[in-house]
Amino acid sequence: MDTHRDVIQAMAGFVEEQLTWLNPVGESWQPSDILPDLTADKWHEALQRLRHAAQGLSDDVLVVLVGDTITEEALPSYQSMLNRYRGIGDQTGASDSPWARWIRGWTAEENRHGELLNAYLYLSGRVDMRAVQVTTQHLIRNGFDPKTAADPYKGLIYTSFQERATRISHGNVARMANQGGEAMLGKICNLVAGDEARHEEAYKSFVKKLLELDAGGTLMAFADMMKAQVTMPARLMSDGIERDLFNRFAIVAQRIGVYTARDYADIIEHLVEYWNVAGLSGMSGESAAAQDYLCALGAHYRRFAERIEGRSARHPRSPLSWIFDRPV
Repeated sequence: MDTHRDVIQAMAGFVEEQLTWLNPVGESWQPSDILPDLTADKWHEALQRLRHAAQGLSDDVLVVLVGDTITEEALPSYQSMLNRYRGIGDQTGASDSPWARWIRGWTAEENRHGELLNAYLYLSGRVDMRAVQVTTQHLIRNGFDPKTAADPYKGLIYTSFQERATRISHGNVARMANQGGEAMLGKICNLVAGDEARHEEAYKSFVKKLLELDAGGTLMAFADMMKAQVTMPARLMSDGIERDLFNRFAIVAQRIGVYTARDYADIIEHLVEYWNVAGLSGMSGESAAAQDYLCALGAHYRRFAERIEGRSARHPRSPLSWIFDRPV
């Protein structure tokens, strides 16, 4: 008997109700709504305004923006991930099941993120687009292993964590762009962060339902995910030059406060509180041990974050292909 699959399939009616977290296509923003209209009479002036404003972006912000864009562009790997989970996957590619409709709807909304960010980078003229495109191709080719196997419980916990992480990252880039006078990029990143926030709420609701139906099994899956640590989606990115490109990107994000070890700890504490892990009753054995572990985990990572901050600040700068080999 596959308990996890059975519970997931029993959630079909609940998932149907959660499809409202997806916006109707006709009411959704599209990249062309935000970017300069190249069919307009004064398209050249609009493009020049974008390029002028982008000149104020620091190399550090550009590096994080590129890393976030590449992460979004690896969407094929993420849809494949969701389709591997037992009881969730879209069996035909056009199934009418609630889980399949969620996967396709989520993918369709996420697809706009990479398209919009990529177009902005191209029009800005600030980065080496070939190096960016090479990195995207490498990442999709290298793949993505979130360490969840085919376990749907772990998959939904992972996506809850990652949607919140991407919301934080895009939101912080938006804040920095606005502070630097680049309102268009601020708007772009806030739109993306808004989508991520909706998706986060949906995935958290799925896990909350899992806890109602199988609290012990969900707690153990949550603890297993945290013990393995959350693998970032772009962990295997490569530009064919840098030995550990993701680490370079992560260090810059940590140093300028876009996504930090403290954010990682905050997310753990948020999920533990949101899912009321401490308040779940009737746990025993392994599930009780998982409950205790999770309730103490945020404080543990907060102490670890202090050491990470010091190391990131001391990390030497070196050339990076995305920004024409300028040191960062």
